[in-house]
Amino acid sequence: MTALPEYNIILFKSVSYALKAEKILKAEGIPFKLIPVPKHISSDCGICLRIEADIREWIKDVLEGSVEILEIRSL
Repeated sequence: MTALPEYNIILFKSVSYALKAEKILKAEGIPFKLIPVPKHISSDCGICLRIEADIREWIKDVLEGSVEILEIRSL
C-alpha cells in the first residue's frame, strides 16, 4: 500500500499574486491546485495553491523573484 501524498499550501498577500503564481506554474508544467484558503488558517476570503510537499523547494525556486510568497504551511 502506498502512502497518500502530503500537501502544503502557499499563501500570498493577495489574490493577484496567487493568480500570477498559477500562471507561472502552469507554464512550467508543475502540478498544483488552486483552492480557497482553509478557514482554520484565515477567515478572509482568498485563494492559495495546494502543492505536494515533496516539490515545495522546486516551486519556491521557480517562483522566486517573480511572486512574493507570504507563507508555506503544511495542510
